[in-house]
Amino acid sequence: MKIALFGQYYQTSTAETVQKVLSFLESKQIEIAFESHFLAILKEKNIVTKNYETYSCHKTLNNDFKALISIGGDGTILKAATFVRDKDIPIIGINAGRLGFLATIQFDNIEPLLQKLLDNDYAISKRTLLSVQTTPEYENFCELDFALNEVTVARKDTTSMITIVTYLNGEYLTSYWADGLIISTPTGSTGYSLSCGGPVLTPNVESLVITPMAPHNLNARPLVITDDTEIELRISGREEQFLVSLDSRISAVSKETVVKIKKSPFTISIIEFKQESFLNTIRKKLLWGEDKRN
Repeated sequence: MKIALFGQYYQTSTAETVQKVLSFLESKQIEIAFESHFLAILKEKNIVTKNYETYSCHKTLNNDFKALISIGGDGTILKAATFVRDKDIPIIGINAGRLGFLATIQFDNIEPLLQKLLDNDYAISKRTLLSVQTTPEYENFCELDFALNEVTVARKDTTSMITIVTYLNGEYLTSYWADGLIISTPTGSTGYSLSCGGPVLTPNVESLVITPMAPHNLNARPLVITDDTEIELRISGREEQFLVSLDSRISAVSKETVVKIKKSPFTISIIEFKQESFLNTIRKKLLWGEDKRN
């Protein structure tokens, strides 16, 4: 059995987490492969001294892996998704970050939950992604053209709002006067969209959320649409460029650019355990029920 390990940054909590994961997996004779840059950081910090098999991109991450363990926060899982792509390797998130709606495994639960992984005692949650196409085309969106959380268009180099003319399946919806617009998947509904007043969606809902950012037209509200809807955005404003972000990847594009968004043809698999279910996670993270009457 082979397990891939992935992380982005070194934090104080990383050392103990990595060592605990390695100790457990090696005690079970599991083959381990590190993302090459992450391994280099761990060696530089003397957290890892041994040599391990490595991978450096999605092409060198083959389908032999039972799972990819992401060590970090939710942003680390978003980055891990760019390695997995359509290979259908499930991702399991160990939280070494802060909030953690995706990276739900806490330090104290690492060993029992990894044992459940080895025992196949878990569920797979298939997560919808969004694909982006721009006219004219931009190199940044040609290969990594998908997002697990959200696609966002936003103003750049200005305090003035932008106008986002929005079409759904070719039909005019409205023109948002706002700082920007978020198109969120169910996974991303607990992220940027939520902070801008959007609803929380359960991961299996076949829907997307359109959430305006600080809209000037105060009757503009988040809108839930079916996930087979094709969205077209046309942006205008005082500046010559605006920003398009796919999760944490941001590019500046000209205001004449047309942005088309639709559901990706593949999904990302997230491993879930009964003890760390989505409902349990949002109840804890959002402090639902924190009332003396409960």
